[in-house]
Amino acid sequence: MDREARAVHVDATGLSDPRALLRRHGLRCTPGRLRILSLLRDSGRHLTAAEVRAGLERTGEGRHSTTVYRSLEALTALDVVHAVPGPGPTRYGITDEPHHHTVCQRCGQVADLPGAALADAVGRIEELTGLRPGTSGSLLVYGLCSGCAA
Repeated sequence: MDREARAVHVDATGLSDPRALLRRHGLRCTPGRLRILSLLRDSGRHLTAAEVRAGLERTGEGRHSTTVYRSLEALTALDVVHAVPGPGPTRYGITDEPHHHTVCQRCGQVADLPGAALADAVGRIEELTGLRPGTSGSLLVYGLCSGCAA
């Protein structure tokens, strides 16, 4: 997808406008939710609840751990945010495109894997098992990242 088409797609999903994203999912636009979505969007990676809380504290917008966790769970339940289980703590991300994830079994690092890269594999998995990816469209591929494999 070229840069211009991607920009239109991002705007259509609401990633560039967290308020629109929350409203589209029927959620109130609380300051905490807006800050969490902005932090996840701007981080460029998947964050743990503790990293989200620390990021909010760095900006002077600290929130209690329970509030951060509950907000992330509510956003995940409505597919606004996606959760990637560890090892270690669950990591949360936000994106404008369906994708899969690689997860390091040692350090827990999560990386995005474009959905198109595994389209044939996903089709074959569906044929063999009847299992379809969830609403986030995500398969998890576990292994060792380049840092841990060295």
